[in-house]
Amino acid sequence: MDNSETVAAGNTDTRQDDVGPRLEAAILGLLAARADTATICPSDAARAVAPDNWRPLMDEARGAAGRLVASGDVDITQRGEVVDLSSVRGPIRIRRRR
Repeated sequence: MDNSETVAAGNTDTRQDDVGPRLEAAILGLLAARADTATICPSDAARAVAPDNWRPLMDEARGAAGRLVASGDVDITQRGEVVDLSSVRGPIRIRRRR
């Protein structure tokens, strides 16, 4: 099963040893399934990994987004502007790196 199938299947296993990579895969999979200009919320990735227990994954979803920023895959935005995840407060969006 590839990453898009894992996301689509809604796997609800939230073991801490692999949740970070699963969230990263969910972020990339969700973005790949949308228009090039689309953004997602970290909660979208958390819901894809654990539909019935996503709220506890929110900090880790933001961390996964941060790792994808560091690898050059995505940008973090707030109000449409690219921001630094380490200093931003409040709601963020994730988009493909442009």
